[in-house]
Amino acid sequence: MTYRRWFVVGVAVAVIGALIATFTIFYGNFSPRGYVEDNFSRASGRDIGSNAIAYTSRKTPSEVSKQITDAWKPADQYVDGSGVYLRYDDDSVVILPLAVGSVILLEKMTTAYPRYHTVVGNSWGWGRGSTVRGGGPGSGK
Repeated sequence: MTYRRWFVVGVAVAVIGALIATFTIFYGNFSPRGYVEDNFSRASGRDIGSNAIAYTSRKTPSEVSKQITDAWKPADQYVDGSGVYLRYDDDSVVILPLAVGSVILLEKMTTAYPRYHTVVGNSWGWGRGSTVRGGGPGSGK
């Protein structure tokens, strides 16, 4: 009887593992960063140092933004004539126009905040990953 129970448990674990593997293969990465990496062309010549990793698309910034936000809802979004700025928990996705299409820049929030603050100002609500000082006692104000 105990062999049968272990066999059933082993089969259940194998089925769960197969389902997880199938989901991962067909649905790719589970983050906005992974979505951009899987759906756009890498353009290392457009990287900004080692912090902002570049991808390109032949679509306009608003079309790229719609595609990304349909898949991954951002915590905050800012749009102006210079581009589309999406904030997620740990990452930013900045979509800027090119002569034909867009460049998509992936960057951690810790470096994106200082880089884009003059553009997005206070329109991005800063949460985790922010480099802004807190206002509590002893915060050095």
